[in-house]
Amino acid sequence: MVTLTSAQNALKSVYLGVLSEQLNVKSNAFLSMIKQSSKDVYGKEIIKLAPYGLNGGISASTETGDLPKASSHKFLQFKTSLKNLYGTIALSDKAIRASMSDTGAFVNLLNDEMDSLIKSSAFNLGRMLYGDGTGLVATAVVDESDVTFDSVKNLVEGMKVDIYSSNSPVKTEFTITYVDRKAKKVTFDQTYDFINGDKVYACASKDNEITGIKRIFDTSAENSVIYGVDRANYKWLYPYINDSSTSNQVSDALIQNALNSIEEETGEQVDFIAVSGDVRTAYQTYLSNFRRNIDTTVLEGGYKAMTYAGIPVIYERFVEDGTMYLLNSKDFVLHQLCDWEWLETENGSILIPSSTTPTYSATLVKYAELICDRPAGQGKISNIVKS
Repeated sequence: MVTLTSAQNALKSVYLGVLSEQLNVKSNAFLSMIKQSSKDVYGKEIIKLAPYGLNGGISASTETGDLPKASSHKFLQFKTSLKNLYGTIALSDKAIRASMSDTGAFVNLLNDEMDSLIKSSAFNLGRMLYGDGTGLVATAVVDESDVTFDSVKNLVEGMKVDIYSSNSPVKTEFTITYVDRKAKKVTFDQTYDFINGDKVYACASKDNEITGIKRIFDTSAENSVIYGVDRANYKWLYPYINDSSTSNQVSDALIQNALNSIEEETGEQVDFIAVSGDVRTAYQTYLSNFRRNIDTTVLEGGYKAMTYAGIPVIYERFVEDGTMYLLNSKDFVLHQLCDWEWLETENGSILIPSSTTPTYSATLVKYAELICDRPAGQGKISNIVKS
């Protein structure tokens, strides 16, 4: 007979390992390439030394000339706080009692909840990975009475969001019921008269998410500080950006010029290229026009990607339209206090009864932050259009 104790043991000993692998390796192609480490975590903060430049104690001299003077390697201290990542499942008391006499039914019940948790967590991890850390998922565009959004890439049915106007919350915990991706319209479970420029954030996530890739490429004056350091004082913290105000025609030369610039600047080589859907189509069309085969590879986690000069080029739904990111996975580390764990009470309980509804909930947690040691080793090409 299934009991709450046996269910909790299953969550700890059976499902936790599977969940960790799914979220760390199989939720996102680039995330699967990033090193995860508990190093440099001190309490609630990450304090790490990021190396830059070269040791200056090297020279070529005469046979009896002076030896080179030692010069220590240069380091810059990054300091930032860990972010709190959560994922919760809920089981009704009725469902638990109905399946207690049937082990198979209870396993199916848990499997369904785990599948749902993995799907939701993978979506949000990918969204945060390519986000800017603010939790912003869309901005309202109001033309007379017609309400659309600048992008719906980060929106999905069932997602809970908060709405801000003039940087102040006006509505919280709205649930998205339908996303018209072609028209960029969204239906919510509640009504609200949007004003042009209203911001939509992931529920309770404003300014609480990991520092994603988009933040690295935000070189605006108001966002000059990253990882506690002002980039204005350290130019190597600025990445390569090609954002031609007219348009960039996708081509091998466009990509190679970016790769050359990054390698000359840092001596490092890009090992991952992430593109939006329209850029993937544009590049495939470019190759087809020149009657060239599309080379492919399979990444860890089973992701299939086409390649450029051996570098995987993979579609990521959260990359902005007309955009290509050229990344070096070795420069990224997901610093974490621990890997994914279940929240437990003092007596070790995972399934916690609700005080207001006949349900039990279990919460998966990870305290982590993403840091790029070498922003100059990353690149972005914007405004890409079909040839």
